[in-house]
Amino acid sequence: MKPIKQLCVLSGKGGTGKTSLVGALAAVVPDKVLVDCDVDAPDLHLLFKPTIKTRQAFLGGKKAAILPELCTECGRCREVCRFDAISEDYRVDITACEGCGVCVRFCPFGAVAFSPTVCGEWFISETRFGPLVHAQLGAGQENSGLLVSLIRGKALELAEAKGHPLILVDGPPGIGCPVISSLTGSDGALIVTEPTLSGLHDLKRILDLTGHFRIPAVVLVNKADLNPETADAIEGFCLEKEIGWAGRLPYDPVVTEAMVQGRTVPELSPEGLGAEIPKIWKIVEEKLFNR
Repeated sequence: MKPIKQLCVLSGKGGTGKTSLVGALAAVVPDKVLVDCDVDAPDLHLLFKPTIKTRQAFLGGKKAAILPELCTECGRCREVCRFDAISEDYRVDITACEGCGVCVRFCPFGAVAFSPTVCGEWFISETRFGPLVHAQLGAGQENSGLLVSLIRGKALELAEAKGHPLILVDGPPGIGCPVISSLTGSDGALIVTEPTLSGLHDLKRILDLTGHFRIPAVVLVNKADLNPETADAIEGFCLEKEIGWAGRLPYDPVVTEAMVQGRTVPELSPEGLGAEIPKIWKIVEEKLFNR
């Protein structure tokens, strides 16, 4: 069996159409495992209406809890807590507790428990385009990078078990911890941007990140015809910096209609915008996987 390739689709910012593109690729690329690494606000499943096969709690950190039978109400824990997470009656506010463990360290009577807490859930689901691994981090919870690493590992196990040669990752927006966890170890990145000054700015930031990890990247401008001059500037920047160019996609209301119907662009417009998706995939394969 050939080594499993992992393609991470990124944007550097939200709203570029990244998830719609991943859904479109899922409709035309066979034999893959899909992963939605935007664990804070996942939405890839909205296009697929998946059937959940596996559902597990995610233990991503620890929270303090005061044991009444041991607590003497000496006040030391309240003194050292920088987050005011301990009330006057010595109860821990779970939403305010940052899990730093200082109260545990300084309690003279060992009256503070420090146990793993459920921070979210992860799922393995089946869709009409193959298996999907996804997750949902709880509101206000941290360790999103750890959860991303977990579901990527599950996706790799699934790809190996099913003999699928590709893992297609829908990465989160931005350049923070969950993006790094989504990108690390990938064979290539497809970066989706838009023809605006903020789009160009955030494109440069995400390219700095892929360059740091020495992961080859190609750039696609979505909704390019809304601002042709800036689209030209982005293409010129990529050519100047010798960054792979995947092309342009026009603005098309069919993308919004597809989202409303819970379908992908190739399903709704196979002869229109959907016909461009196999061309993009061919470029991605040539520039990233067949180098």
